[in-house]
This record gives sequence, C-alpha cells and structure tokens, in this order.
Amino acid sequence: MASSPSVALALGFGLLTALTPCVYPMIPITLAIFGAKGVPRSRAAALATAYVAGIAMLFGGLGVTFGLLGKAFGAYLGNPWVVVPLALFFIAMALSMFGAFELALPQGLQERLSRVGGRGFGGAFLMGLVGGLIAAPCTGPPLAGLLAYISTTRDGAFGFLLCASYGLGVGLPFLFIATFSMSLPRSGAWMESVKSFFGIVLLTAALYYLKNIAPPLEHFTSRELRFAGIMAALVLAGVALGAVHLSFHDGPVARARKGLGVALAAIGLFGATNWVLTPKGATELRWLADEPAAVADARAAGRPLLVDFRANWCLPCKEFEVKVFSRPEVAEAMQRYTLLRVDLTHEDDEPALGAVKKKYGADTLPAIRLVRPDGSILAKADELMEPEAFLKLLNSPGGT
Repeated sequence: MASSPSVALALGFGLLTALTPCVYPMIPITLAIFGAKGVPRSRAAALATAYVAGIAMLFGGLGVTFGLLGKAFGAYLGNPWVVVPLALFFIAMALSMFGAFELALPQGLQERLSRVGGRGFGGAFLMGLVGGLIAAPCTGPPLAGLLAYISTTRDGAFGFLLCASYGLGVGLPFLFIATFSMSLPRSGAWMESVKSFFGIVLLTAALYYLKNIAPPLEHFTSRELRFAGIMAALVLAGVALGAVHLSFHDGPVARARKGLGVALAAIGLFGATNWVLTPKGATELRWLADEPAAVADARAAGRPLLVDFRANWCLPCKEFEVKVFSRPEVAEAMQRYTLLRVDLTHEDDEPALGAVKKKYGADTLPAIRLVRPDGSILAKADELMEPEAFLKLLNSPGGT
C-alpha cells in the first residue's frame, strides 16, 4: 500500500543525490548534449522531461524487480547468514559515502554508456535510462537502501512508485534548470556534506536490519515521548560535532570528532526510527502465541479468532500495530476476539509454522485472518488498511 511519507522521502533522497559530486557538476553538460541549451523554453522543458522520464523508468524497473523478489527474500531477513552480510553491505556503502573508497563502473562500460543517446527526445530518454548507472558512485548507495526497504514491502507496484519517485528527485534539477534557465550555485564542500548525510542513513539502515537478529537493538525503544527527545538530541549533538560538515580526510582531531558525531547521529536516528515503529496506544492487547491454545480459547468462549501473521522485518506489519491496532476504537473492537500472533521472523527454524500458514492461507505478509469459532475464514487482510476500513472488517457480520 502506497505511503505518502515514503514517496516524499524517496523524492527528497533523489533530490539530495542530484546534489552530490557525481551528478551535480554534470547537469549543464548533460543538458547541452541532448539539446536543451539555446532552444525555446518549451522545447528545453520537453527534452528535460524525456530525460527525467528515462531516469524514472530505469529506477522504477529496479523497484518492481526488488518488490517482487521480496516475496521470496523477506522470509530470510531473520536469518543471520542473510542479515549480517546485508548489514555489512550497508556499512560498506556508508564508508563509500564517507570517502573510504569510490564505487565506479569499469571504464570501458562507462565509455559505452556515455555514448548512449544523443540529441532530441529519443536521445534524451535513452540518456536518462543510463544516467543513473553512470552516476553509480553516488546513486548506488542510497538506491541500495531504498531497494532493501522495498524488498520488505513485497509490493512490485509500490516498488515502482518509490523508485520512480527517487528517479524524479534525481532529475528535478535538470527539469528546473532547463525550464527556467536557472543558473547553478558553485560546486563545493557542501556536496560532500550531502554524501555524509547518506552515509549516516546507511549506517542506520545497517542497525535496522541487524535488530532482526540482535534483541538488544530490537528493544532499544520506548513508548515515551522523552525517548524520542533524547534520540533527537543525539542526532543534533552528532551534527554539531561534525558528522556532516567535517571530513575523514582532515586532521586527526577532525576525524575523531566526525567519527563520534557519525556514531551519535546514527544511534539517534536508529532509536528515533524504533520509537516511530513502537505502538503507543493506551489499550494493551492480550496476544496469545500458541495456535492450538488460541483456537481452544475461541471455541470455549464462542467468539471469533483474529490471527495476525507478522515478522520483525515486515514494515507493513509494524505499521498495522502503530497506525491501526493502537487506535482506541480499533483496540476496543479487537477485544471481542481471541487474539493470536504468529511470529514468522525465524520461520526457517520452526517447521511447524508452515502448517499454520497453510491452514490460514497466509502466503505473504502482512496477513490477518478473522476466523469464526467453527474454524471457517470470516475475512482477511493481506495489505495495510486504514483504521476505518479495518474497523469495518472487524465489525462485519459474524465478527462480533
């Protein structure tokens, strides 16, 4: 299910990527190559639109692929043999953003890609298709984080929307400059600050995936607003120390300040993310974890059963908790059900979970089943729903 904040963040990340050293200095050169210089504004805008469409299509296609692959990949995000390499990959991408090494396509491939396209609308579109690849040193790390997130949603359409929005963000400066004949501010150290920001975000992503196998990281949260304030203070302290504006290429004191600042900012951002995903409703729901016991309880009480299949790596599942289950009117309606939570985080280690999934037809996540006392399925939800829609489902005939 599309999330407006997620799309806005993807668009913003794309725009920030356009302000990195790999993309920003090439904007006027690229515009000149496909003919958006020295022509009427309407034609310049149309050419730039074709170029941006090419970028959006390239990234959108990647989003669809990872959204569909997520249906198979998501179940492994509770496996240390998958999570640890994934976290190390994010750390490596972060280090590249901090200047530890440069990501680059082979020189020969770069030269071939740079010759794709040309003047005119078709040429601009083709240049857009390969533009993101040529700028891989800066587009690669944030895009990798975005694709990993998309794999947890298991939604190809949402993957396209999110990555196309990222591509649109990358292309916005091209579009504005071509349309309004704007002049670019000078390149400078501020572009390295943008890369440092992405580095912090990627370190936060590494911690986020590690919490699937590290309980202390999973429990690094609170329902209290004070916790969010402390995390915000850590981020601000990290930025003040130099997490963004200092460089690891400076002297030892500056490197130490930046290292400490990056650590504080990443920890604060990770804690804030955990806080956002922590349910804060006043009503505590009583969940059972044993399926036979829950079925017996529902039959004995003559009330329906609500089965919630979830996993630590499933973001829509957590959104259900935060945005839907925590609503007072929803929590009140759920009290009329026997509540069963089936945790699939470590599904591979618990073969019995496969039989439970098959029994209730839960092939993907999120998956919620409303079951009558006689065992027949009353209703189901296989995607994130608005609280009002879910409440209507709870109050459907036979569910009360």
